[in-house]
Amino acid sequence: MIAPSPNHGERRDGGRPELVVLHYTGMKDAASARARLCDPQSQVSAHWLLYEDGTPECLVPEERRAWHAGAGAWRGRGDVNSRSIGIEIVNPGDRPFPARQMRGLEKLLAQVLSRWPIPARGVIGHSDMAPGRKTDPGPRFDWQRLARMGLSVWPAAPGPDLPLAQSLTAIGYPECDPQARLDAFRLRFRPWASGPECELDRRIAAAVPG
Repeated sequence: MIAPSPNHGERRDGGRPELVVLHYTGMKDAASARARLCDPQSQVSAHWLLYEDGTPECLVPEERRAWHAGAGAWRGRGDVNSRSIGIEIVNPGDRPFPARQMRGLEKLLAQVLSRWPIPARGVIGHSDMAPGRKTDPGPRFDWQRLARMGLSVWPAAPGPDLPLAQSLTAIGYPECDPQARLDAFRLRFRPWASGPECELDRRIAAAVPG
């Protein structure tokens, strides 16, 4: 396959996809995002670009290591690029994701998870693996919808009031500044929440399926 993007390499240390990392493009339109993801000077790419109408375009073969995740970690391991598939969703970051785009994402995710041994809990956001550095796919992304389709995870109900740090580590969040961790968790599971850590944060974190 001839890849539209030249920005990829070999997966390191025999890495195989065990995560899917979701991003928003954060650019004004699809053409601008695609140009950047295919520009050798940018040194960024993703395996898939998902357009507003739900159409996916493969920019890098899934067997290759795309350059989408950058610095960060998940479940105690770094080099997320070598063990993940990256999906860039066309969205500037300040608006909801259209229903047809979400339907296209559901179809694409189901196909990706059928090709690789990736569990639902392995579908994460860029903000999850890079707290304090990234915020995509942001508070407007519908994680609950994906969870209802078996394509991600969401707590069925709040759990016990356990120490937050313990629960966030169990979910997979990297060790870092406590506020950055809390903010990343809230982006995913409590969009628009603010203020100091509270009991509801702890109870929801404790209930996230592992």
